Amino acid sequence: MVLVLFIFTALLLLAHAILIEKYRHWFLKLKPFVIKKGEPCVTQFSIIIPARNESLNIEKCLKTIFANEYPKNLYEIIVVDDYSTDNTAEIVRQMQNQNSNLHLIQLENLLHKKQLNSYKKKAIEIAIQQSTGAYIVTTDADCIIPLKWLWCIDRFIRESEAVFVAAPVRFQDSGSFVSKFQCLDFLSLQGITAAAVGAGFHSMCNGANLAYSKKVFLEVGGFKGIDNIASGDDMMLMHKIYKQHKNGIGFMFSNEAVVVTQPMPTWKDFFNQRIRWASKADKFDDKRIIAVLALVYLLNISFIAVPVIAFWYWELWIWWVIMLLVKVLIELRFMWPVAFFFHQQKLLWWFPVMQPFHILYTVIAGWLGKFGTYKWKGRKVN
Repeated sequence: MVLVLFIFTALLLLAHAILIEKYRHWFLKLKPFVIKKGEPCVTQFSIIIPARNESLNIEKCLKTIFANEYPKNLYEIIVVDDYSTDNTAEIVRQMQNQNSNLHLIQLENLLHKKQLNSYKKKAIEIAIQQSTGAYIVTTDADCIIPLKWLWCIDRFIRESEAVFVAAPVRFQDSGSFVSKFQCLDFLSLQGITAAAVGAGFHSMCNGANLAYSKKVFLEVGGFKGIDNIASGDDMMLMHKIYKQHKNGIGFMFSNEAVVVTQPMPTWKDFFNQRIRWASKADKFDDKRIIAVLALVYLLNISFIAVPVIAFWYWELWIWWVIMLLVKVLIELRFMWPVAFFFHQQKLLWWFPVMQPFHILYTVIAGWLGKFGTYKWKGRKVN
């Protein structure tokens, strides 16, 4: 039994090492996107922000968008108030007095308390129906937007002819342990996203920083077929578009386009967020994503199983320590260039410390994402 376990875990670790090294290779091949100066702005954007109880964040988010160095006549902002119980809508109305290109939609007035499993997809869908821009840009109400954000998207679309653009997102470290944990976890996700999309391997992205052609969104039927899934307004849409426009997907690898957002304030909120993300894992048509997720999940389960079995076979403790050290070294080799791009190298000192917590969280969140329920924005989701 011990020999079988040795061989099985060694093979998992080897497969993991090959995969991570492939991601590292792809990431290092990415060429930073640089804006060519002197060219006029052309693309008409509709920026869509779904917001539920975001009174603490929405004003700051909107101000950073309005501060963008992009002609105001070439973009509109549509905030979709998702049944907020605070004064989110009132803050947006007040800002409309100084900004004619800011619009507010309230789901409550349109849905008449109709029960949905994905209010966010419905919010985006309704906003797109009322939008005027050729390209849809999505972000979240708690995000901080860089000054050249729209410039970067405009230039990237025209140079790459992409119909769907994934772009970088970074968590802002607040200094707490849970914050650092999330920042590191999200760094790895963003690194894999940039590498995989850049290489055309599989479709990953984050709705906090996306742009896609309105025409293509309508062409693929929007969220039809995935609208009953609570999450997936980003990755699942991306895959729908990828199936019809395989050469039309791009990752905008630019420091000037990094959107900054906040980590969850508590472990409970963090787990609910990640269970929500994990809930769509088996809904993908892209078998490559499912295979990668299965490998990662099995590897993390083995890191829990080995020490449990080691209570009967003490020699396994040495093997477990060796496995953990190898895993840390493999992943640190990948994480360094990613952290350097996002200017978060100091966080890597915490990386070895976080490993046991990360292994437990991956297994628990993955299981509950498939078989459990969670609460998000005050709603219970199955």
